[in-house]
This record gives sequence, structure tokens and C-alpha cells, in this order.
Amino acid sequence: MKVQRRMIHIDTDGNKTVTYREVTWEEVRHNRNVELAQSDWRAMKDRVLSSEWKEHRTALRDLPQNFESASDAADNWPQPPE
Repeated sequence: MKVQRRMIHIDTDGNKTVTYREVTWEEVRHNRNVELAQSDWRAMKDRVLSSEWKEHRTALRDLPQNFESASDAADNWPQPPE
């Protein structure tokens, strides 16, 4: 569940402006926790977790340590394996 920073504004004349909002670590951690919870079933005791999913879950957990700002973490959100 990637944190959305991009905001699209369309004025009454149909002109489109794209801006990027700053996000908080609270938002990043919340979305990370949701995504981890949604993939917990893959890491159950009776299943073998693929190395791709291990790497993805590790990358999610490491977001706060790997990026200086929450916005940088949101921009570099790890994509889940297929």
C-alpha cells in the first residue's frame, strides 16, 4: 500500500497541475504495517517464503532506516513480487 504523494489539480479551464505533498513517518509506517499484515500469510510456519518475498518484507521493514525523509521512503516504496 504505497503512500501517495502526487496530487493532480485541474482548474475550471481544464489545466492540469501536478504537485507532490510531503508525507510523515507516521503515514509511511502505517502503510508499511498494512502491507506487511496483508502478506503475513506468506510467512506462516507451514509455508516456504520465497526469497523475493523475504527481500520485499525486509525492504518494507527497513524503510525508516534506509531513508532520511518520509517522502524519500514513499518515493522508493518497494514493489511486491509477482
